[in-house]
Parts: sequence; structure tokens; C-alpha cells
Amino acid sequence: MTTFLFDGHETAPVTILLGHGAGASMDSPSMTATAKALAAAGFQVARFEFHYMAARRYGHRKPPPRAETVNPEYVKAIADLRARGVTGPLIIGGKSMGGRVASMVADEMFAKGEISGLVCLGYPFHPPAKPTQLRTRHLADLKTPTLIFQGTRDEFGTQDEVATYDLSDRIEMVWLEDGDHDLKPRKSVSGFSTADHLKSLAETLKAWTAKIVG
Repeated sequence: MTTFLFDGHETAPVTILLGHGAGASMDSPSMTATAKALAAAGFQVARFEFHYMAARRYGHRKPPPRAETVNPEYVKAIADLRARGVTGPLIIGGKSMGGRVASMVADEMFAKGEISGLVCLGYPFHPPAKPTQLRTRHLADLKTPTLIFQGTRDEFGTQDEVATYDLSDRIEMVWLEDGDHDLKPRKSVSGFSTADHLKSLAETLKAWTAKIVG
């Protein structure tokens, strides 16, 4: 059974399931701050870890596997979340790699009626400094309603770069001013704080979710 961290009320109308990035756990400061912001906006948030990350808690230091190899783990997390009694609309997604993995299983889950949408927080469009190694092929014909939050100075995909990609019309991009891959801005440059961006993220996601869930 998948281990989850929950934030928000279990009676919330919509639940968001989040996977972590390649190098940080589900209880990293970034993931925790995001979950708290979403919970404050009225969502129930469930976080989980892929097996390689969970193993690190017991001293088994494993490198991140190829993202597509953990697709079954995400599908199982959805099933385990439902088995715990979580009903109602479910949005899946995650930070960086977690969002990428969710995007690779989203259409299958959407077609089955298991999920209502997808949210990616800092999508890794390409590895840093390798702009030609794109991870976008499956995004061209994605059928699941999708919201991607990206910082304008994210080294995994800048605004100018993403504008040239062939992305499905089901994908909406939300750009956070001066945000890095963790969506963190430099307040002295942008005038925004991380808390500002997380509040904006949560409010935008809430409005978007109301639109797709009804």
C-alpha cells in the first residue's frame, strides 16, 4: 500500500495527488509549502513517494530511475488512494519528474474516468543546458485537461523555448514571474515572494478546477 501525506480536509470537493521531483522527497520544503498552499485554498492534497525515494529513508541510496519506469507506481498510487476511501474528482500531478510521470499516465486514467485533470509544477521540458533533448512528444496529443505552472527562468524550459513546442490545446501554461524550477522568484528582482507565487498558483488552480469539474 502506498504511503501518503495528507493536507487539507478529507471532505474537500477535490483531491490533488502529487508526486515529488527526482531529487527531493515528498516532505521537502518545496513540496510541503505547495501542499499547504493548496490545502489553504480548499483542496485535499495527498503526497506520495516513488520506491527509490522511499528506500532512501532506510539507507538505500538509489539514483532516480528513468521516469517512464515508475509509471506503474503512479497508477498504483491512484488505486491505493481510492482504496483509502478518497472519492470525488481527482487531479493528479507533481513537481518536475512527478508531474512528468503523471502526464504519461494521465490519458489512460482520464479515459477510465479515474481522474479529472493534470497539474504540473515546473515541468522538465528538457534537462538543464540540453534544450534539444525534449520530453514533449506525448504532450502533443494529450487529451487530459492540463495546467502547467512554470517559472520564467526555469532552466528546464524557459518561456521562449516552450513557445516553440508542439503542445496539445488541452494544456494551459501559467508563467510565474522570475520563478526558478521550484517556482521561487528573486523578490529583489521580481517584487514577488515564493508565498505570493504559491497563493497565485492555488487560486488559479482552484478556478481552473471549478471549470473542468463543474
